[in-house]
Amino acid sequence: MKSSKIFASVTVALLNLALCTVAVGQDKATAQEVVAKVREAASTLSKTGDVAQFNQKQSPWVWKNTYIFVVDCDKKILAAHPMNPELVGKDLISIKDTKGKSICPDPEHFCKRVQKTRRGIWSDYWWPKPGEEQGFHKLSYHLSAQGTPYVVSSGIIP
Repeated sequence: MKSSKIFASVTVALLNLALCTVAVGQDKATAQEVVAKVREAASTLSKTGDVAQFNQKQSPWVWKNTYIFVVDCDKKILAAHPMNPELVGKDLISIKDTKGKSICPDPEHFCKRVQKTRRGIWSDYWWPKPGEEQGFHKLSYHLSAQGTPYVVSSGIIP
């Protein structure tokens, strides 16, 4: 009788752990979701030209564990970032990842590459999760907002 209670307790604990893992996993954006959301944001920005909407934490552009950020390729600055407003307006070359490397060492080349393709490009760097200081390997997808100087991006931490 005692062993069946232990077995039942262990089974319930393992089931709870499995369900928690599934729930947490659902809070992580997938690469496919990032691509879809970046395409939607780029289309919206192409139509409205309104960068300010991407600076708001409470918006459809911040979801699960990621968010949309925007680069201005004419000015070579970060135009919108809902999680780090202090980065908005900063020169791209001056923005460093957590390993001390510029996330965009050659803005001219980066912008030309993104604007040249309608499929978008992926890049990687080390970036902290919102509210944390430790850097994680981040993969970001970048797509040009047609008819504007903007590149719309979002990323995942695999």
